[in-house]
Amino acid sequence: MAALKLILLAAFLFLFNFTANSTALPTSFIKSSCKITTYPQVCVTSLAVYAPTIKRSPQQLAQTALSVSLDRAQSAHTFITKLNKFKGLKPREYAALKDCLEEMSETIDRINKSVKELKSMGSASGKDFQWRMSNIETWISAAITNENTCADGFAGRALNGRIKSSIRARVTHVTQVTSNALALINQFAAKH
Repeated sequence: MAALKLILLAAFLFLFNFTANSTALPTSFIKSSCKITTYPQVCVTSLAVYAPTIKRSPQQLAQTALSVSLDRAQSAHTFITKLNKFKGLKPREYAALKDCLEEMSETIDRINKSVKELKSMGSASGKDFQWRMSNIETWISAAITNENTCADGFAGRALNGRIKSSIRARVTHVTQVTSNALALINQFAAKH
């Protein structure tokens, strides 16, 4: 009976150690990959939950980073849409929200194109790979510009208040995860 307990304990410890190590390796891959980004802590916290899917794949890491960016942009767009329906907005606030919605719509479109392009790459190589990566990098750079333009629309004292701070916080986060996605895409391209 004691031998059976010892065997069961050893099996449990082996399985626990295997599970812990198989989770730690992808997380350490994410941490080391995120070091090259402008916002490494945001990178790690936004991607760590996807470690089992990412494993140690630079392409899957880039794909997931883009998907996170798309999700955050869509969430910000939804939030801005709701704010835009508030009654009692100042004309300047309404105009800034309207412009921001347009910028975020373009951001979503560009990130979505990039997600599709990266997914469809398959085993692209050579000039085809370079061309596709160039498209993705251009679209993501444009998305970051759109995000910054949205945030800039709330500059100045005339727009101080909760709307300005809540929009800027969300858009800043979208910009950070999008910037990180671009860095991880560049890292993937360099390793390919």
